[in-house]
Amino acid sequence: MRTTLTLEDDVAAKLQALSRRSGRPFKEVVNETLRRGLATAVARRVEPFKVQARDLGARRPGLTFDSVADLLEQVEGPLHR
Repeated sequence: MRTTLTLEDDVAAKLQALSRRSGRPFKEVVNETLRRGLATAVARRVEPFKVQARDLGARRPGLTFDSVADLLEQVEGPLHR
């Protein structure tokens, strides 16, 4: 398939340098690079991160998990920092 593609200057320079170093045509280098990029993009599909809720168990009277700073001060004292 023939198409027009606009490359950023830095990308074009890297592809041209690779073409010169390898002695292969620019078209071949571009196609190979695109194939590699597409293969890794498809292979990287991962499941989204999910947080699982955990029961924090019984807590002492007067302690609340609503404010971490307040909880630390209640448990460790005012010098917890």
